[in-house]
Amino acid sequence: MNSAHKDIEFQNNLNKYLPKEFVSYTWDLLKDSGVHFRIVAPRKTKLGDFRAPRPNKNKPEITINGNLNPYAFLITTLHEIAHLNTFKLYRGSVKPHGLEWKHEFQQLLKPLISEKEFPDNLKRCLINSVKKTKASSCSDIDLSRELRKFDLSVKTVPLENILIGESFTLNNKSFKKGKLRRTRYLCRELNSGRNYLIHALAEVNSL
Repeated sequence: MNSAHKDIEFQNNLNKYLPKEFVSYTWDLLKDSGVHFRIVAPRKTKLGDFRAPRPNKNKPEITINGNLNPYAFLITTLHEIAHLNTFKLYRGSVKPHGLEWKHEFQQLLKPLISEKEFPDNLKRCLINSVKKTKASSCSDIDLSRELRKFDLSVKTVPLENILIGESFTLNNKSFKKGKLRRTRYLCRELNSGRNYLIHALAEVNSL
């Protein structure tokens, strides 16, 4: 397959995962970046990942979870492209989510904020993120909460929607919800009696 056909196939694949208004923007950022971009099976601990070139691989790599809704996929992809751009400028001489990365991420978010097609509620969250960018979309609880509204089929509910004292299941374990501590709830695992801090936006099953 020649290069032109590969480009068309890649763009068509992006159409399946991104809001259609932002496929061209994302494609323009990726096509000449020299990065190996992969869509992968869902991971519990991360939505996306950036890897610098390793001895056995001459290209940097970005991986994005394939189960994200279109807007979460877009924001996560821009997050990882910001890592790529920071790596190109500074190599390993700066912190992963330091000021340099924040600047790169902010520059990538600004075109979204100016687009009239971008949802207003999500736009307001992004404006706040540009002002005080966190390490990820998940660590910005307001942005994460807004992004989840675009999930197409959700069988679970965020832990914050469960009443204090009610029981729920998470990862095949049963818990009772306790009090909020910043962004996490102190929950007691019913079988062992052990306490766990669980994020307010963790997707759980109500009992």
